[in-house]
Amino acid sequence: MIALSQKTKPVITKKFVFSVLSTVVIFSQSTFAQDALLRSGDIIELRLGGVPSEEVQQVSGQYTIDGDGYVNLPHVGKIRADQATQSELQRSIESAYRSQQIYTNPSVTLTIPNTARFVNTGGEVKAPQRVPFTADLTLLGAISASGGFTEFADQKKVRLLRDGKVTIVNVRDVRKDPEKDIRLKPGDRIEVPQSFW
Repeated sequence: MIALSQKTKPVITKKFVFSVLSTVVIFSQSTFAQDALLRSGDIIELRLGGVPSEEVQQVSGQYTIDGDGYVNLPHVGKIRADQATQSELQRSIESAYRSQQIYTNPSVTLTIPNTARFVNTGGEVKAPQRVPFTADLTLLGAISASGGFTEFADQKKVRLLRDGKVTIVNVRDVRKDPEKDIRLKPGDRIEVPQSFW
């Protein structure tokens, strides 16, 4: 135990607070990313542990989810990945290696490179583009990343296309109440129509 004099007070520095907040943000972003559903075309990075070192080299690497929604892995073949979360796919891969008695205690870690997922913006934004997906990306964030609205944009009828469904968003209302700002998912498309004065 360390004895402190009466004049000594604990000091919390800005560096300490920043460190704690950074850890919380990184944890919450990785948790959100693990909850995002995988889809065909996604690239995943697989790291294998708990197996002989020569096997780690053979299985670890980048894989792409094919058009049918499967990822093809050494020794076990195709495993369904489409519409699974990152953590669900990790468990499925570990289970496949165990059940086929390839490895007794595999440990799989999956990551999705940030460059592999995008949100598309188009229409009346200054720089229509594919915006790299991040866990904290919102509708307003994607529009801002695309240079903002043009002078002809109809900000009351912005269309969010997700999973074959269209949601109309009044961005002016979102600006008044930031709680209404929609968190985006990979593959979302934002279309800003032209205003007809």
